[in-house]
Amino acid sequence: MDDSIMITGARVNNLKNLTLRIPKNKLVVFTGVSGSGKSSLVFDTIAAESQRQLNETYSWFIRNRLPKHDKPEADAIDNLSAAIVVDQKPIGGNTRSTVGTMTDILPILRVLFSRYGTPSAGYSYAYSFNDPQGMCPGCDGLGRAIRLDLDAFLDPAKSLDEGAIRFPLFGVGTWQWQIYARSGTFDPAKPLADYTPAEHELLLHGSGFTVDVHGKNGTLNKVDYEGVADRFTRLYLKRDLSTLSDKNRRAVLACVTEGRCPQCQGARLNQAALATTIGPHTIADYAAMEITDLIAVLTGLDNPVAGTAVRALTRVEQIGLGYLSLDRETSTLSGGEGQRLKTVRHLGSSLTGMIYVFDEPSVGLHPSDVGRLNQLLLALRDKGNTVLVVEHDPDVITIADHVIDLGPGAGRHGGDIVFQGTVDQLTRSGTRTGRHLHRRAPLKPAVRHPAGRLTITAATLHNLHDLTVHIPTGVLTCVTGVAGSGKSTLISGVLPTQHPGTIVVDQNAAGTSARSSPASYIGALDPIRRLFARTTGADPGLFSHNSTGACPACEGRGVIHTDLAFMDPVTAVCEMCAGSRYNPQALSHRLRGHTIVDVLALTAEQAAAFFTERAVTTRVRTLLDVGLGYLTLGQPTSTLSGGERQRMKLAGELTKTGNLYVLDEPTTGLHMSDVDSLLDLLDRIVDAGNTVIVIEHDPDVIKRADWVIDLGPGGGKHGGRLMFEGTPRDLLTTPGSLTATHLAAALPA
Repeated sequence: MDDSIMITGARVNNLKNLTLRIPKNKLVVFTGVSGSGKSSLVFDTIAAESQRQLNETYSWFIRNRLPKHDKPEADAIDNLSAAIVVDQKPIGGNTRSTVGTMTDILPILRVLFSRYGTPSAGYSYAYSFNDPQGMCPGCDGLGRAIRLDLDAFLDPAKSLDEGAIRFPLFGVGTWQWQIYARSGTFDPAKPLADYTPAEHELLLHGSGFTVDVHGKNGTLNKVDYEGVADRFTRLYLKRDLSTLSDKNRRAVLACVTEGRCPQCQGARLNQAALATTIGPHTIADYAAMEITDLIAVLTGLDNPVAGTAVRALTRVEQIGLGYLSLDRETSTLSGGEGQRLKTVRHLGSSLTGMIYVFDEPSVGLHPSDVGRLNQLLLALRDKGNTVLVVEHDPDVITIADHVIDLGPGAGRHGGDIVFQGTVDQLTRSGTRTGRHLHRRAPLKPAVRHPAGRLTITAATLHNLHDLTVHIPTGVLTCVTGVAGSGKSTLISGVLPTQHPGTIVVDQNAAGTSARSSPASYIGALDPIRRLFARTTGADPGLFSHNSTGACPACEGRGVIHTDLAFMDPVTAVCEMCAGSRYNPQALSHRLRGHTIVDVLALTAEQAAAFFTERAVTTRVRTLLDVGLGYLTLGQPTSTLSGGERQRMKLAGELTKTGNLYVLDEPTTGLHMSDVDSLLDLLDRIVDAGNTVIVIEHDPDVIKRADWVIDLGPGGGKHGGRLMFEGTPRDLLTTPGSLTATHLAAALPA
């Protein structure tokens, strides 16, 4: 039997009827420019079909509770194995999800303490902050307490009649205010500062009696009295604030402070759990330690449970995340950290013959850490698995057994196999990937002179060690350092707070709704609709498939999605609108001979030539500026690749007015050849009089920078220090800098 995955006639998204053979039990890297079809082939075709067929092996009861997968558009996909997908989607999770719970290491420690800790609090769940048996009653296991800030809530210089209660929902004239000001309990003209201690206590926390309150229609109502502080706490702090309107939520948050729970001091656990120790440490102490330090502590324990924990923790350390702690909330992790933690979960698996699918696993990694990643990928392969990797990093591509290069361009210009073979053959192939694989660009010959400088003063957030950093203005600055060294904390966290008005393009994913599009994301859709309305005399809502212009059959989706309960769903193009999303009335109106559907089918390049109105062209040209001129205005953002979404997000920010831009790893998802285009754009932004700061690992970006700020030397508590600030050329001679070492290696010999 041929030991290969056989794909015949793949047509998902922009794939052009591809037929190919993918060797199994090999490390196969898929390359190509952003939008060339890599993800469509690997994730939307191979992984989707594998997971769809695997789900069919379960009972109807289980299948009804599993994610549903449409059958990919392909004539045949043969010789598949079960696929495990490790993508770039943020881990997410709420405040109860931590590194320890995600990696299943914290449950091991709970068993350790339940068996070997003294005095014992009971079974392992007694040490869980997500279980009522173990959680702190003061904060319900969150470690943080939200409390009423009386200074923000009350103005003691004023009386009740004068608005002493600052909280607008309890303000003068409201029903709540009448309980205190019109019930005869207090003198409404007396300033709160003149209240006796008893009156002050009664106002805040009184209870146990009723008061008379007059309704709007003159009726008299008897109401149980409740102190104003207790009433606020009950109504707003003991409920989910997300259910409030934005206005009311902002009003509540203005009157509260969030801090460490005074009962558990942030440990999340109740006193019984915290009373249990192994040696000098509680389980909360273990969770707060950096993983590297925790390994050393557990290695000194002579019991099998500790050994199991050490093995699991060592896998996290080996992938370069030893600076994390188990109590770190997963919502605070970067995309690269999250992806590596997902990978760690599979390292201890005994399964073989699997297909592991990775989406740019090098994202967020300093070049010094990529070697560790490569060892992990090769280890998975050597256990008898097929490893499929979508990647742009030359260091990852170089270790591939087999490379499949898609292109030649992006969008409708891509979707073909332009090369398939070994890495050596790729370098001689003449494709864009082959030409750039071993390229060594020099440092730029001259750097810009700063116009001034911005100062970040005494930064102590997270692991920053009281940093004061001077950032030159009017130039391109690159902030470097290993993962966890404090780059994002300093530049995306502290800088915007000390210098409001900073435009931050961070790593948070751009919206991927099937109803959103490049035109809507960059703010061009509303001007286009208004232009149609002004020209035709119709209402602007008629030109929205989310409003009155929607096709009634598919409700503006363009497809009919039929859920067949236990079976796979069926998605078909809507017959009434033929997938256009609009009703006949909307399609009867034209702008210069084009319907709204025709306009949304234009590429950004075509739209820039079609429109003359500045309100539209200014926004559309931002897509051209970031290299997305091939996208159609109406293409659903859910079909875009990760690199395309990142650049679309940047395009959306370019329309804003400001002179300080911060970009967090803007090369994420970009082909090596696309990095040049991105740098050309950044140069144009700087030359227009702006300041641009990029957080980056890519040596090609560092080479084009005017100034470099290097943090380190390591991650976590071993980072947060300023290692270097100066020009890229001066960085090369800095001893002890990992960034300098890898920058030198990326220069021409």
